[in-house]
Amino acid sequence: MKLKGQRVLMFIDNIFEDMELLYPYYRLLEEGAEVVVAGPEEDTVYIGKNGYPFRSNAAIAAQKASDFDFLVVAGGFAPDKLRRDPKVLELTRDIHDAGKVVAHICHGGWIPISAGIMKGFTCTSTPGIKDDLINAGATWVDKEVVVDRNQVSSRKPDDLPAFCRAIIELAAR
Repeated sequence: MKLKGQRVLMFIDNIFEDMELLYPYYRLLEEGAEVVVAGPEEDTVYIGKNGYPFRSNAAIAAQKASDFDFLVVAGGFAPDKLRRDPKVLELTRDIHDAGKVVAHICHGGWIPISAGIMKGFTCTSTPGIKDDLINAGATWVDKEVVVDRNQVSSRKPDDLPAFCRAIIELAAR
């Protein structure tokens, strides 16, 4: 259990990418992490873009960055809505600025973009937000997983095994 005693924050809202939330959620639990899945409302069922329901166990507004060891941002279309929440951006920025791991996959990169933390980082994502990342000052590459300092990024659900291995390796250091 490489992550025993660590707390991880994940964000959720409707139209999240089902696999990109569920796969890391269960992998991190397997490694001993406590996973807090925070949505706009606590104890609320959100529906993924493929129809899977998932219940938040916390409200975003009640979270403090100092309570977490790292952040994992799933893709789908939820990040486009979530990045409009100043608290989401504050949490993302504060976790990043503390040197803690910030991991994002697919469209999840929209949140770090809006948080203003991508400048000077090399990353990957779905090609759909490649230009957004480049315009935010990142260097975009087409790889299954990219680790640059405290950031981990991946492109799509097929990359989830490599994405989770990289998160666990970096967070366990």
